[in-house]
Amino acid sequence: MHWEQRVEYAALSDIGFRRRNNQDAYAIQTCKVRDEWDDRGHLFLVADGMGGHAVGELASKIAADTVPHTFLKQRDASIPEALRAAITAAHINIHSRGEQNRDFNRMGTTCTTLVLSRYGAVVGHVGDSRCYRIRDRKIEQLTFDHSLQWELLRQGKLPAEQILRQQPRNVITRSLGPQPTVEVDIEGPYAVRPGDVYLLCSDGLCGQVADEEIAQIASSLPPPDACRFLVDLANLRGGPDNITVLVVRVGEIPAGLPAIPHDPPRRDLRPGWGWVLAFAALSILYIGGTAMTALDYVAHGLTLQVLSLLGIGGLLLSWLHDRDRRMRQEGLPNVTPGTPYRVASAEVTEAFVQTCRAIEYHLQRTALEEDWSIDWGPYHSLAEAAHSAHSSGQLRAALAEYGKAIHILAKGITQLRKQKDLAERWGVKSSGAPTPLPPTKSKTEPPQSKPDASVPPEDPSSGSPPAATK
Repeated sequence: MHWEQRVEYAALSDIGFRRRNNQDAYAIQTCKVRDEWDDRGHLFLVADGMGGHAVGELASKIAADTVPHTFLKQRDASIPEALRAAITAAHINIHSRGEQNRDFNRMGTTCTTLVLSRYGAVVGHVGDSRCYRIRDRKIEQLTFDHSLQWELLRQGKLPAEQILRQQPRNVITRSLGPQPTVEVDIEGPYAVRPGDVYLLCSDGLCGQVADEEIAQIASSLPPPDACRFLVDLANLRGGPDNITVLVVRVGEIPAGLPAIPHDPPRRDLRPGWGWVLAFAALSILYIGGTAMTALDYVAHGLTLQVLSLLGIGGLLLSWLHDRDRRMRQEGLPNVTPGTPYRVASAEVTEAFVQTCRAIEYHLQRTALEEDWSIDWGPYHSLAEAAHSAHSSGQLRAALAEYGKAIHILAKGITQLRKQKDLAERWGVKSSGAPTPLPPTKSKTEPPQSKPDASVPPEDPSSGSPPAATK
């Protein structure tokens, strides 16, 4: 990657709909001068704290503060070494803080960090927060989830369907802080190409939004709009956890600068050189036995032939067993040794655009019925632009406009959530998903234009499923 390439980025962290505080954190540290870029590079980080209330919030904040600062100080180390040292330093700080205060015992956080530099992209990772790369109309997960589900999938001892159905997805096996030591995964460096989109997120996003949906949104919208749309979508599907999204888009290479070489090809399941050499040696022994038989050394020749054939058979069975083991590790999700660990399509589909249209439709109906306080003027312009683009087959444009329209409507839900919190503090009991309190309007608030409630908006499709379910 070149210093001259423009990098667009944005980040957004939201408390979600069911948490009392936000235990997520993020950090962005970009180079301001060329010397700093040549030495280190841009750094982006997402952390998801655990331990309850202020404990997890403190752990993620320590990680977000420590990693960028320590990474810059590691002047004599390579970027992978410096990143590992920075994440390890954050772990030591969090663990020490937990040891000093009994209330902070076992505090911890995930930490996923991306560095973009002249050497390429390097990812440092602990926990189940993720780093994705969107390139060539596909999304690739560059980090391995340190969770119970993924560890069982890597072992390949149980069917993938059984693991995903029976094992909880929120049990993580590695994090910063709880244990005296931690193992940090370092991935890369990977070549950075123009147009690459990198996305870091906590599990509050990827637990509610599928990889394909993440890819379609992040590749179609500018980073700020993509962050807002992804957070809105996760919240509309329940928002059970804090949600943090960080999107980075790499610009084109200015004229006159050399192109970026492609990444080396990924490993496949073909036999390695060790297997090939062993097979060649046994084949030579068999040929030698055949020659001895032809020269009347029948007993010795047949013995050598039999032994070489047994060796070839055993070698073949061993290779087939090894290949079968690696293929089992590719079960759902597509967990493989080496990265990327999982791949999905990033092509914008009619089905997903139709889903977003259904979300917009149902939100508008609810806003009218519940009399939400909505800025209807901008909403109408965006909704009309979305419908027009959708009707003409411009799926990416339609997706972008639907995202902006949904965001305006989602603000009404945010206001209702705040009112619900106030109602609970006043002692108003509620069960399940209560009917939101109607928004109050200030006497000095200017009048807002909104559609006539007696004229229902057009249903995008009579068979559209409820938009807020996954």
